[in-house]
Amino acid sequence: MMRKDPGSFVRDCVLVLLVVCLCFVYSCKKSTEEGQTATQSQQSSSTSSGSKAPVSTGAPKMVPINIELPKPMFVGTPQDTRVPNLEKPLGKPRPPFLAPAGTTNLAAGKPVTASDEEPIIGDIEMVTDGDKEAADGSYVEFGPFVQHVTVDLEAKCDIYAIVMWHFHKQARVYFDVVVQVSDDPDFISGVKTVFNNDIDNSAGFGVGTDMHYSETSEGRLIDCLTQGVQGRYVRCYSNGNTSNDLNHYIEVEVYGKPVQ
Repeated sequence: MMRKDPGSFVRDCVLVLLVVCLCFVYSCKKSTEEGQTATQSQQSSSTSSGSKAPVSTGAPKMVPINIELPKPMFVGTPQDTRVPNLEKPLGKPRPPFLAPAGTTNLAAGKPVTASDEEPIIGDIEMVTDGDKEAADGSYVEFGPFVQHVTVDLEAKCDIYAIVMWHFHKQARVYFDVVVQVSDDPDFISGVKTVFNNDIDNSAGFGVGTDMHYSETSEGRLIDCLTQGVQGRYVRCYSNGNTSNDLNHYIEVEVYGKPVQ
């Protein structure tokens, strides 16, 4: 009888083990593929039967708000508007302001009240009539000292931006410009101050940190989106200007959406 070479026996054992390992790997891979196929088939079946996988809504779509600007109209002798804490002119058009899609001017045609019920010139309702021109007959003029106008949005709203025009027939700086939002028509409780450039607290609402600015046909845009502002009433204060002690308002616009 021939005796088998020990080295040949070892090689045969190694080959057998290698074949067994390959078969095991192939079996595992096939099982995994079959499992994935079954899962995909179940998802496809669920979709075709009307059940949909949850979809992430994400952040709201942001689009530029449409602010219609009046034509520029500077007339007369340039006035000295040098005051403390005056911001420098941008020197170019204001960049677009982005807000959630569907944002509108909530103040258009809404009721307005004022601290001075008998304006020197114009009617209080002109503050929300849509006329933003600087010509005579387009603005309302109130007496001296601290005066305010209040716009009733007639419902609680998410407010993203407030744009106001005091007077842009000539370069002016208005003093103690304070803008507040509240659900209280008397502005006693729940008051949110969104702008305040009263540097010496002469209006009595605290020392403001915002800067004085020169009036232009672009008006003043106040960013409320980053402040998370909600409310029904918007009140705007002023206390004279660099040309005289009177207070003027051409238009106040409030951009946002009613609270759902």
